[in-house]
Amino acid sequence: MKLLREKIENEGIVLSDGVLKVDSFLNHQIDPLLMKEIGLEFARRFKSESVTKIVTIESSGISPAVMAGLEMGVKVVFARKRKSLTLNDNLLVSSVYSFTKNEENNIAVSSQFLNSDDRVLIIDDFLANGEAAKGLIDIVNQSGASVIGIGIVIEKSFQKGAGELVEQGYKVESLAKIQSLQEGKVCFVDQHEEVTV
Repeated sequence: MKLLREKIENEGIVLSDGVLKVDSFLNHQIDPLLMKEIGLEFARRFKSESVTKIVTIESSGISPAVMAGLEMGVKVVFARKRKSLTLNDNLLVSSVYSFTKNEENNIAVSSQFLNSDDRVLIIDDFLANGEAAKGLIDIVNQSGASVIGIGIVIEKSFQKGAGELVEQGYKVESLAKIQSLQEGKVCFVDQHEEVTV
């Protein structure tokens, strides 16, 4: 996705060989025009899948998921990381390890928002080792719903997450794939070539 790639090239900051900071448009400040295009692209890529719900995780997955939900005409459910007085009954819970925060979190979704008839698209901001996606898959499976695909804004292809999810039979669509973050540079993976910026 050209616009996303340009944003990463112009505004992304490589903090280490494993961490890309994109808080100027995705993880802290949100670029609504970019999110609109991301929503359109996810809707295009999963058009034939008869999606009935989108599931994501707070907080950075919410904006791309909402824009995709708007384009697809479906509701968006986000897993919460923190307990709430209003979220306490009939919870679907899974444990997720965060690479960037170096901590384990329980995530939860109310069972009233997912059922066995749902065809769920999972959307998240990053895919590295796949922990968040696996936690969301676990929650969807607990509900009896079906995961029809996983949409990722930025995939770190040099980490194992995407490969493991594809091996498990999931359709993974990533809008930007990064081959490496070495020497302070983002190296993208294209279908036919690799480009260093």
